[in-house]
Amino acid sequence: MAPKTLGELFDTFKQEAFRLETLDDYSRSGNTDAYQAFLAGEQQPADYNEAWVSELRAHTSKGKRVYRVHVLSRPLGAYLRFELGWGYQKNATGGEEFFILDTTDRPNPLEGAPDFWLMDNQTPAVMNYSDGGSFLGADVLPEERANEFRAYRDTAMAHAVPFPEWWAKHGE
Repeated sequence: MAPKTLGELFDTFKQEAFRLETLDDYSRSGNTDAYQAFLAGEQQPADYNEAWVSELRAHTSKGKRVYRVHVLSRPLGAYLRFELGWGYQKNATGGEEFFILDTTDRPNPLEGAPDFWLMDNQTPAVMNYSDGGSFLGADVLPEERANEFRAYRDTAMAHAVPFPEWWAKHGE
């Protein structure tokens, strides 16, 4: 039986989970307390995002790959400074890989592409957000749609650079 929810996809993927992020602000979708702490200039708590990092370690310790590309342009807004400075740095300790597709000085090759996860190259899940950035849920699509999402992933990876390289040059 095919997974019906994003949670089931994470519980059952075998080799890789790819994420494309296209928004500049997800501040109403995750740990809003941590974001407020960041905005207030507080230090990142040692246990920040530990549940996700533990889940990542459970996957990556078995040889599974979890990776994402974020499409963005500079200058970075407050949320992206938080996500990249706190989130990506912390999540990398769990084995997640990050790439940046910076469209500051070039056209976006993924203009109009949705936010999504693609599991094992075969099961896409489109992430839905309100205009205010609140997560509304994920639509798991039939495997017949996988070619479309593999093409998005391949385009993203062809134009992205590894996050550590990008951060060393543009991080704040």
